[in-house]
Amino acid sequence: MNKFRIGLIGLGGMAQEHIRWMKAENVYEFVAVSDVNGDAMARVGDQLGIEDGKRYANYKGLIEDPDVDAVVSVTPNNVHADIMSACLHAGKPFLAEKPFTRIFEEAVPLLELYEKHPVPVMIGFTYRYTPAFRYAREIVRSGKLGTVRHFSHQYLQGFGVPHQQVPYMWRYNKAVTGTGALGDLGSHMIDMARFLFGEFEELTAQLQTIVPERRDPVTGAMAKIEVDDFASFQARMTGDVMGVFQTSRNAFGSGNQHEVTIYGDLGTVHAGTLDPDHIVWIREEEGGQLARALVEVPAHCKVTQYADFAAVLRGTPADGAPGFMDGYRNQEVLDAVVRASESKSAVRLRAD
Repeated sequence: MNKFRIGLIGLGGMAQEHIRWMKAENVYEFVAVSDVNGDAMARVGDQLGIEDGKRYANYKGLIEDPDVDAVVSVTPNNVHADIMSACLHAGKPFLAEKPFTRIFEEAVPLLELYEKHPVPVMIGFTYRYTPAFRYAREIVRSGKLGTVRHFSHQYLQGFGVPHQQVPYMWRYNKAVTGTGALGDLGSHMIDMARFLFGEFEELTAQLQTIVPERRDPVTGAMAKIEVDDFASFQARMTGDVMGVFQTSRNAFGSGNQHEVTIYGDLGTVHAGTLDPDHIVWIREEEGGQLARALVEVPAHCKVTQYADFAAVLRGTPADGAPGFMDGYRNQEVLDAVVRASESKSAVRLRAD
């Protein structure tokens, strides 16, 4: 079987996860790498056996390389739009990390370009491949919960709690990220809500910066934080399904706690990352007794992101694979959350 020849852009810590995921599929071959950090490029280039001529200081050279079948981009937010634009201009399939872009204004010309020059695309909403979430989606779509009325959704991390004195870094730099916890963690919640329930129709929101400054390890001075590290919003989804969301980097004791509880007329389901192979299902038994069961996720819900990316590259994308429009719609909702928080009013979204 011929392997897909991959050019990898962005060789920081998360790149190692993507490398591991791709190697596990045995359908990818690494042929080129790119990073502005020469040390990272040398280290990862050596790790993957990439020849010197395929180590690009400028990502455009990698994208235009005829030996690269598809691009995987694992970079900070401020270059997402430029890399995707270059891929679209070159007709090169790609997988790009979330959030889709830094701000919504960068997403609009990308959509225009994609409509003119479509290529196979996947956006890195990795939690669509958490088995518990996939099973929850299956249950919702089966009607076994009856009419779904509302849900609660949270993504909590203790990464930034004050006493740990986490230093200033690019994730706290508004010029690089656009938003803070909202774009980093909240984009995953937004995508999961769309994956489970459909489109956002209206929302209200509140963004907050809990830790107002952090020490810059380069200068030693305290740097002002201009992005949120807590975000909450509530939304009306397709079919008048109501959702309540919160995300924080200051949730003491939380490692990577992404979870949703779904309330239907005939039952409740809870799914999350802390136990990705099980869901909690509450339903009524004969005689009116409530039963709370820990249910194992079936094997068919255990699908990997890079197996799906291979299907995208073959032209046979699976149902639920996060494509270009999922990234665009996600950025549209992120923008609405920011506007709702700034205006302290409800924002209506277009639901196609």
